[in-house]
Amino acid sequence: MKEALKPRLLAALPSVRALGEWLLLAGLAGIACGLTGAAFTWCVGQAAVLRAAHPWLLFCMPAAGLIIVWSYRAAGLENDSGTNQIIASVRGETRPPVRLAPLIFLGSVLTHLTGGSAGREGAALQIGGSISAGIGRLLRLGDRNLNTIIQCGMAGLFSALFGTPITATVFSLEVVNVGHMHYSSLFPCLLSALVANSIPRYLGLPAEAYHLLGVPEIGPLSMLQCGGLAILAALVSMAFCALMHGSGRLYQKYIPNQYLRALAGAAFVILLTVIEGSGDYNGAGGNIIELAMEGEVRVPWAFALKMLFTALTLGAGFRGGEIVPTLFIGATFGCAVGPLLGLDPAFSAAIATIALFCGVVNCPLASIFLAIELFGGGGLPFFALACALSFLLSGHYSLYSSQKLVYSKLEARLNDR
Repeated sequence: MKEALKPRLLAALPSVRALGEWLLLAGLAGIACGLTGAAFTWCVGQAAVLRAAHPWLLFCMPAAGLIIVWSYRAAGLENDSGTNQIIASVRGETRPPVRLAPLIFLGSVLTHLTGGSAGREGAALQIGGSISAGIGRLLRLGDRNLNTIIQCGMAGLFSALFGTPITATVFSLEVVNVGHMHYSSLFPCLLSALVANSIPRYLGLPAEAYHLLGVPEIGPLSMLQCGGLAILAALVSMAFCALMHGSGRLYQKYIPNQYLRALAGAAFVILLTVIEGSGDYNGAGGNIIELAMEGEVRVPWAFALKMLFTALTLGAGFRGGEIVPTLFIGATFGCAVGPLLGLDPAFSAAIATIALFCGVVNCPLASIFLAIELFGGGGLPFFALACALSFLLSGHYSLYSSQKLVYSKLEARLNDR
């Protein structure tokens, strides 16, 4: 009996060793990301409160842009590609320096403080990736383990900010190579996300969640209506990706100087804000998302204005994320268009939000989990259908140019060997 048991115990040793290593490494990454995420959430929230109380801060946006450009140039990161660099680093193509974390932290807070249209989660991926890469280098991890701990940082800070640990885990695995997930990273990323998520919640910072309203009965008509909305959301996702990349190229072509580019972007945002008048499109716009989830949208073309404000802000070199603006665009678009298809405006806001998120990041599984964590289990078949259609029809468009589509979206490939 002992002789037969010994080989099995020896065979299990590598798994036990890996478990022990990742309990330590992913736990460290989760703690670091949780604390940083809590601080980042609080600072961005306070920046939004200050801007609302002092509207004149909008006119400080040119100064904020100059500070952001100067800080990146002083740190030798003037050519930093943002989230694209973090995604590429998981494949071992580059390694984000630790000094990137305070830069994106400061840049995002300044952008929100002065009224730039940006989110938080894209910045979170950069902060988490750079912090965890620093931990990996400090502990002298090999290339493969360093790739994994960067994913742990991505999952950890995404989870800390949004309060969606399952989505953060699957997103960090799925976003790098669409169609090819390294399941060996599943446990480390999940542990990091769970640990990081618990810290802001313990400190009293709430997770993102919405009440799902107006869910129809499942039937052929409601599925057709939901599918039609998902198709339209896929088209909007393609337009948003094209606008985001196009704005950056146009800025670089006509205003090659980074300082002048930031000044021009700030001027465009200030001018549009003054003309529009409401200020709804500055900052992340969480209050507008909440209104849309309740079935209310102030202007039918709010989604187009948010696309324009975000492209002008981030394309000029201001810092922040693209995910919350994506949710804003999806929610307002669905709320405005859904009733034309016979859907409840609140329900169509939720469907379009998830479908648009899926279209711009090409992560259908993470999108389905996001629907569950944001809205609960109700309406899951509708969300799954919307994600599947949006993923299929959004083509090769993506917010992240370094993302790789391993397989075609239009054909199945089976390896019989």
